[in-house]
Amino acid sequence: MDSGLLCENFPGAQELLDRLCSAVALGEVHETAEAVRETLTDLLGSGAVRLPERYLRPIPDQYARRLLYRCPEGNFTAVVMAWGPGQKTPLHDHAGIWCVEGVVSGAMLVERYDLREEAEGIYRFEKVEEMTAGVGDSGCLIPPYEYHILGNSSSDETSVTLHVYGGEMDHCCIFEPTDREGWYRRVEKSLAYTLD
Repeated sequence: MDSGLLCENFPGAQELLDRLCSAVALGEVHETAEAVRETLTDLLGSGAVRLPERYLRPIPDQYARRLLYRCPEGNFTAVVMAWGPGQKTPLHDHAGIWCVEGVVSGAMLVERYDLREEAEGIYRFEKVEEMTAGVGDSGCLIPPYEYHILGNSSSDETSVTLHVYGGEMDHCCIFEPTDREGWYRRVEKSLAYTLD
């Protein structure tokens, strides 16, 4: 493993890491994101990657966010998120960082939004897509198209996702609804990893 920074050894770990490093080495954002998406679709869809049990456990009140890998050069991170039944994010951005997200287990509701306008510190968004993603499904978020809501669509099962970011995503902006339909107030949020 590259500098021992992969948090744990598990089935499929070396192939996952090798393919992610090759994808990121491509350099161009769209090409990189597409190569990462193909990697996640292939390895998650085939079951070649089997994450350790500790990454698969949800926590109460919000989704769990656990670091799997941090590239020593800072080019990318891989983060596993475990979602209890009904847990979801608010509408949020990705702080200008590209991201590819793939479903490891369960099913996720993905709602994608486009920013339509900003006025006096509030933002108007329009939902442009809603879909349910299953095991092996993956998608790319490349700024400025980086706004979405993710959530576990099940009322009784855990879902797990693997997120590959073009850097370290340690903050983002969430968007809280205002009294005006479709308009949101932006709030900066620090992000941390679940430690357990």
